Amino acid sequence: MQIGLFVPCFIDAFYPGVGIATLELLERFDCKVDYPFDQTCCGQPMVNSGCHDEARATEALFVKNFAKYDVIVAPSGSCVHQIRDNLTAIEQTPEVKHVRENTLELVEFLHDVLKVDAFPWARFEHRVGYHDSCNTLRNLGHGKPSELHGEYFSKPRALLEKVAGIELVSIDRPDECCGFGGTFSVTEPDVSTRMGQDKIADHGRNGAEYIVSADSSCLMHQSGCAARIGAPIRFKHIAEILNGASQ
Repeated sequence: MQIGLFVPCFIDAFYPGVGIATLELLERFDCKVDYPFDQTCCGQPMVNSGCHDEARATEALFVKNFAKYDVIVAPSGSCVHQIRDNLTAIEQTPEVKHVRENTLELVEFLHDVLKVDAFPWARFEHRVGYHDSCNTLRNLGHGKPSELHGEYFSKPRALLEKVAGIELVSIDRPDECCGFGGTFSVTEPDVSTRMGQDKIADHGRNGAEYIVSADSSCLMHQSGCAARIGAPIRFKHIAEILNGASQ
């Protein structure tokens, strides 16, 4: 299986350690991984704003870069959702369909494809609250949303439970949006900020030292909200913990 590593543009610019951790983690499981250096944005910011025509060239470049791989893996639920469900500005050729059908977010690749049952190199001795982003929970199926009937499950928590020393805490409103929502945080800054502060407070009163997620975009928003109010909570992408980060 030849894997193409997709590192979203904002992760490349602001959180390169997440991309590095993803690559190292995949290689720990003997995956054959390639990183196409011509990759850019997947088009999500434009599509979120309704600018589908403007996203056409970006989407075409993404397909050009990744069509040759068996699987495309990315450490970002929102970007994977964009590729799988919203890559529609361009003609739906066989190459486009292949890319859309075979792009996976890191957690689901580890849980569903590799079926990982241990991370022997990982130890994280902290109390962790997990943040299910709206995209990973409701669009990618990382877990059971509270509005649906059925048996509870959580793919990211199932992976984190395999990390030595970690203590996962539960919060009062686990699948409530944190307020980022892409351009929503720009067009509705006051509402977005209050939602972020509410999410941080929920984790804080339940004893979390860290907020962990599969979406760096949500973590970026929440860390900014936390800094403004002086909340001592810290933030980590799940790839970094599964790859062996200790703090």
